[in-house]
Amino acid sequence: MTLKLRYKVIPTEGGYTAPAPERGSKGAAGLDLHASLDAAVTLLPGERALVPCGLAVEIPRGYVGLIFGRSGLGMKYGVTLANAVGVIDEDYRGELKAAVINHGAEAYTIEPGDRICQLVLVPYSAAELTEAETLEDTERGTGGYGSTGK
Repeated sequence: MTLKLRYKVIPTEGGYTAPAPERGSKGAAGLDLHASLDAAVTLLPGERALVPCGLAVEIPRGYVGLIFGRSGLGMKYGVTLANAVGVIDEDYRGELKAAVINHGAEAYTIEPGDRICQLVLVPYSAAELTEAETLEDTERGTGGYGSTGK
């Protein structure tokens, strides 16, 4: 079964329409999303911006959309997502936007249409919460950060 993702194009106030989502290769898990901007945006080192992607999506029931940074932007320029991973719930119908941050040492300019992030659809299970007085013991127990020796 092929999963279908319906999307709606949202032009900028100036009328610019970003390219449609696309896969970088046939086997790519993520769909590249593009900056939907009327003009370039330059991020100085340490600066953040909320960059619109020019589309809204209809996430299928039982799935979550996860927005990840593009590995090339992170490695080459230090540009990634400010919140590490964006979560798009199945009931959200607004425009997708990427909270981008420049961790690099140089200014970085995002041009209209640049690929800035990627969307991956992942199935999820909605847990039913049950409060408990105690939890089942494990070998690790309450050992936190670094407790496994790694």
